[in-house]
Amino acid sequence: MRLIRVFPRKTKASPTDDLAYFGPPDMFAEADEVHISVAFTDDKPKAERLARQWEKIAPVKVGGVAYGDPGAEFVPGRYVREGYIFTSRGCPRRCWFCSVWKRDPVPRLLPVIDGWNILDDNLLACPRPHVEDVFDMLRRQKRRVEFTGGLEALSLQDYQVELLASLTPRPNMFFAYDPGDEFETLRSAARRLIEAGFTPQSHRMRAYVLMGYPKDTIAAAEGRLQQMASIGFTPHAMLWRPETANGEKWRPDATWRRFQRQWARPAIIHAKAEPRREDADVIQFQPWGAI
Repeated sequence: MRLIRVFPRKTKASPTDDLAYFGPPDMFAEADEVHISVAFTDDKPKAERLARQWEKIAPVKVGGVAYGDPGAEFVPGRYVREGYIFTSRGCPRRCWFCSVWKRDPVPRLLPVIDGWNILDDNLLACPRPHVEDVFDMLRRQKRRVEFTGGLEALSLQDYQVELLASLTPRPNMFFAYDPGDEFETLRSAARRLIEAGFTPQSHRMRAYVLMGYPKDTIAAAEGRLQQMASIGFTPHAMLWRPETANGEKWRPDATWRRFQRQWARPAIIHAKAEPRREDADVIQFQPWGAI
């Protein structure tokens, strides 16, 4: 079957083959079926416009993470580019700002296939045999490994620190500092990674910092970013987005978007995130809560 996949936006993870499209059909488009793959809820209106345009070419299915697709099967290269893989789906946490646990409240293990960029929702929460199988596979890769799906400091065990340190070259790791996370948990993770040989100067230790959620403030968000820098993580700002119409009144405004961009570009981050003395844990934050 000739399957065309259509994506409302292009990212580093997007497929690069000739049957991947990022807009309406062109004069060469031929398919037996068209899948519109949507990763972000903000892209739903555009995806639905694209679906109407592609109906002229072949039967269309619209799905993806934004529509609650559980991702029952992972086919390398179909909806993400070659080298980007899932080895599990789901997360045992119950974060109010995340829908992953609603689809898979217990990590659902998938076959471990070769790849270098791990997109799992919470790999470190998976059973030890699965985690070790994943790292056995990663050691076979011929390029630097990345964990852009994110690693959870709360799940980080000492044996996992050793596994991360065993990769050559050292991987790019993306942890997360989310609402409700204890700063001490992140500090413990950073300390153990540094003791295992990682260095802040390499910028391999990174941390997504969620901001702009209800009751958050720019001052508090900047404090969290600096907290991460103070313990050795390179912080990367992630702007909260509402998943339902009820949350639209909380959508971050242009001020938040400008602030987020300042902490999302590596050159600016490295200039801003100079490590300070380790007293960032005394910063006072505004309360947060579910909408």
